[in-house]
Amino acid sequence: MLDTSKTIVERIGETDQHYLAGNTPELALERGNLRLQLVEISRNRQERLHFLHEAIAILETSRIEFDEMPMSLYVDLSLQLAKAYMMYYELNREAKFATITQQILKPLAHLQHGDILFFLAYASSVKAEYALTRHWLEKYTQCNEFDLEFMQDHSAFVSLHQHDWFRNLIRSKTH
Repeated sequence: MLDTSKTIVERIGETDQHYLAGNTPELALERGNLRLQLVEISRNRQERLHFLHEAIAILETSRIEFDEMPMSLYVDLSLQLAKAYMMYYELNREAKFATITQQILKPLAHLQHGDILFFLAYASSVKAEYALTRHWLEKYTQCNEFDLEFMQDHSAFVSLHQHDWFRNLIRSKTH
């Protein structure tokens, strides 16, 4: 883990130097992603919060800083930002982070992108909005990115395993 964190920190230094020469959406995506990687491997709560704040600032700014960018890149930035807010939720258990995730991704739901739909279901579930959770999960199961095992094992959906609609959804995808 020490080698991994050292490599990530070195890459952060490199990308931050590139940022000083000029920012791009791709660079912002990498800079945010590197910080989220540090959040995932750190065991220190203050460190995790620090890197989350940095990632969120980078990703939020990049979504509005550039006049034009490919839609796929905008989606990637938005998904990384949603991931950061849900990581924040996992640290604090405050539903406001799930609400922010919904606000970021709801305008992109029409794209029918599996990761967007999954994060919308995840955010709805942690807020106990089960009708919305069901809605987003049903849409998610129709996407190419659908991952049955991941959906079944994800902690946000464990409490749904007892519901008939969830079991039927799982059963429909296993046959």
